[in-house]
Amino acid sequence: MKKILTIITILAVSVSLFVGCTKTSTADDSLTKVKKAGTITVGLDDSYPPMEFKDSTNIIKGFDIDMINDIGKKMGLKVKIVPTAWDGIFLALKANKFDVIQSTVSITDERKQTMIFTKPYIYGGNAIFVRTNYSAINSDKDLDGKTVGIQMGTTAQGVLSKLTGIKEVKKYNSMTEAFLDLKAGRIEAVVSDPQVGDYYIADKKSDFKRVKSMLNQEPVGIGFRKTDVALRDAYQKAIDELKKDGTLSKLSIKWFGHDIYK
Repeated sequence: MKKILTIITILAVSVSLFVGCTKTSTADDSLTKVKKAGTITVGLDDSYPPMEFKDSTNIIKGFDIDMINDIGKKMGLKVKIVPTAWDGIFLALKANKFDVIQSTVSITDERKQTMIFTKPYIYGGNAIFVRTNYSAINSDKDLDGKTVGIQMGTTAQGVLSKLTGIKEVKKYNSMTEAFLDLKAGRIEAVVSDPQVGDYYIADKKSDFKRVKSMLNQEPVGIGFRKTDVALRDAYQKAIDELKKDGTLSKLSIKWFGHDIYK
């Protein structure tokens, strides 16, 4: 009888230990890992000015870059930027190439199936940009029969797919390439986030203008693996503090010319 009780006790302890180990292995240690490393790695596509881009000296800068560095300071972490092509950035996050994506990522229902996000820290969407001296496009209805440029993998592709009559949607690896083709007259319009297109207008006022009507508006957030809730929450806390202390307003004025947080 004692032997039977002993065996039962051993089995019970073994099951308890197994369950305990299972819980530990599946626990969310995302924040702990980052803190232990002392560095948070951030994936982004560095061809999307003024959010994230390389300047003439090959230094990566932009609104998101400044914001990321300020978040790192709030969290007490060093920041490592991992430049990644947009068309592979979500797979790279899943493969643990970096801890977070902060690269003007629109929050969509499709993306929420595989990722978790912070609250929106900016609102983007899809606006139409044309050459300054071009008057044939004044709304989405005027895209009929036109060739339109977009960046590959952006939400612009889905938005334009709902419109009928567009001659061709030409996909580019970067917005820079799209705007160069627009300037050269190889395409009639570019569809992109308003912040991005407005930056090109500010830099080249004589070349481009934005059509008044927007195709849509989209919340932009920072993306994390679904398991990394603790890291996402700590990142969100840092963003909230930057918003409260006026840092994000200063960055907005620096990069967009006005305070989008008012």
